[in-house]
Amino acid sequence: MKRFPRVHRITGAMMLFLSLMVQPLAARPPNVLFISIDDLNDWTGSQGGHPQAITPNLDRLAGQGMQFTNAHCSQAVCTASRNALLSGLHPASTGWYGSTSAMRKSYDEVMGDHKMLPQYFKDNGYKTLAAGKVFHSGVSDYKERTDDFWDATAPDYKISKELRARGSGYGGTKFYPFPHEGSQIINHYGDDFDSGQSLCWGALDRTDMPGGKMFDELIADWAVDQLEQDHEKPFFLAVGFVRPHVPYTAPQEYFDLYDLNEIVVPEVPEDEMSDIPLMGKSIAYGTIKTGDHYAVVNLSDDYWREMVYGYLACVSFVDDQLGKVLRALEDSKYAENTIVVLWSDHGQNLGEKRHWRKQSLWEESTRVPLFVKTPGQSSGGCQSGRVVSLLDVYPTLVDLCELPPAPKLEGQSLLPLLKNPDAEWAKPVLSTWYYRNHAVRSEDWRYIRYRDGSEELYNHRNDPGEHTNLAGDSAYAAVIAEHQRWLPKTDTLPAGTTEWKPDKLDRRVKAWREHDSVSYTHLRAHETSLHL
Repeated sequence: MKRFPRVHRITGAMMLFLSLMVQPLAARPPNVLFISIDDLNDWTGSQGGHPQAITPNLDRLAGQGMQFTNAHCSQAVCTASRNALLSGLHPASTGWYGSTSAMRKSYDEVMGDHKMLPQYFKDNGYKTLAAGKVFHSGVSDYKERTDDFWDATAPDYKISKELRARGSGYGGTKFYPFPHEGSQIINHYGDDFDSGQSLCWGALDRTDMPGGKMFDELIADWAVDQLEQDHEKPFFLAVGFVRPHVPYTAPQEYFDLYDLNEIVVPEVPEDEMSDIPLMGKSIAYGTIKTGDHYAVVNLSDDYWREMVYGYLACVSFVDDQLGKVLRALEDSKYAENTIVVLWSDHGQNLGEKRHWRKQSLWEESTRVPLFVKTPGQSSGGCQSGRVVSLLDVYPTLVDLCELPPAPKLEGQSLLPLLKNPDAEWAKPVLSTWYYRNHAVRSEDWRYIRYRDGSEELYNHRNDPGEHTNLAGDSAYAAVIAEHQRWLPKTDTLPAGTTEWKPDKLDRRVKAWREHDSVSYTHLRAHETSLHL
């Protein structure tokens, strides 16, 4: 029998070995690039929430995958929203409305044998990696469980005492640096306004940042490094960007993209709050003792515009960091086998409804960007207007990666909409603001019922700004009844409690009802901005 020369036999063996190696790589499950952007509302070019927003990388991602233009969070606050998405369970079911310490104490009781999303992927054969703000506290809200979630995590952000002093006691080093001169609220009103010190803005020099970089830049660098490495297993890479969370600070060059004098401020009708129940007004009041909006508009004639300017600069800054990660993926060997999911934990009010930040049940607070790009997607730039929930992200990834079902999940897979963006989709989204305050968002309507029984109803077909409350009009009784069907049958008490006691929202409403609005100082100040 004719024998191959030795060199040919070696080459043949190598080819056989390589063919065996290539097959598992091609057949293995897809990787997941899981990107969150903190406090990002619809102020992006592709969503059109603000006419001046400069977001080329978000827009490019929208042009490559599926953009869900009517996506909403379960609760418009960082801790509750992120734990809801990552657990796949709604706050009204878990009692996880806000307190991180209460969540930690009740973890075993709530979760049982159910697993957080990263642990589920890790236990199903994935290498799990995390940088930045994935949970509220960073890569984990549960220190003793962090190793259960992640195989590797990026370092935290280190802030010097000098830089911390600018924040006037604001917690969370990941949100620093503050403006060079500190918070405008504190500088103008004094130290007893410390609950509002983060409602500030400022362009930063590189000397204002530890090592000359913002935390989001370090997060992007770490993620890029991971995408340049060899991974023997499929990976789940979570990248949690911090901006545009307050304070609205970013490097100078991102402010230079905008002209402060030309900044467009949200239009708010003079009678915006005239048809809002007292509980809604209490929520809009915020945390500053004069009311958040009153503090902003009375600081100076230009401060509202300056805050919008700062937010837009932060949006463009984080968009640039996103671009670094997306380009690294495109240049990597993982480009053709990686699912990209991008989401924000909630929106952001910048004066709409005389309200600032999040923590409400209105559109600006609950609506979020949500993009999904899948390997081999036949067409990009698709949009679905179906109303979807962040609770749907967990089951969607389970389906896309063909993992075993996770039976406790309360969302529904978006796979039908990824195949057909106009597929039938009947379930609305339930959003909650703390205990027994709920909004039900369908495609055309938003229905709000507060725990005192007061209501709001908005027709999004002709009132997308939610300026006219129709709840008191009997012509819409059937619409209200239909949306009430989706309210929780039972609301779980806040974790760590055994009975409900009135909170600051209730106490504020009670005080307003007990005092004449003319003689009651805080209410009078609030009346100036909210038209009680």
